[in-house]
Amino acid sequence: MTATAVSTVSAADVHGIPAAQVEELLEGRSAGVQVIRLPSGGISVQIRGRGSIHGDTEPLYVVDGMPVQVTTGHGLSWLNPGDVERIDILKDAGATAMYGVRGANGVVVITTRHGHRPPD
Repeated sequence: MTATAVSTVSAADVHGIPAAQVEELLEGRSAGVQVIRLPSGGISVQIRGRGSIHGDTEPLYVVDGMPVQVTTGHGLSWLNPGDVERIDILKDAGATAMYGVRGANGVVVITTRHGHRPPD
C-alpha cells in the first residue's frame, strides 16, 4: 500500500487565526500548496504548481461532499472561514483519482461544522 499526498488542516490548527476567506487558512500549512494574492484583491490556490489541461489552475473544491465550481479570484468567498471544521488537500494522482479529470489540479475537500454530523 502506498501513501498518498494528503494534507489536513483542522479547525484546531487555525483557531484564532483571522481570515476573511477560507483559502487564507491554507496559507503556509501544506507543502506544494500556493496561496496567491491577485492584484484584484482575490485569492487563487495552486496545488503542485501550474499544470492544467483545462487552462485553469484552480483545484476542485468539494464542500460537504458536493463539488463546487469556483471562479479564479473569487474562490469560496461565500463560505465563512469560521464554519470550517476540516480541510483535506489531495495533491497526487492516487488521491484525486475518484474525481477524474476534474481533480487534475488537486482537490480541496472542506467539511463544515454544519455538514459534519457527530456520531450518535
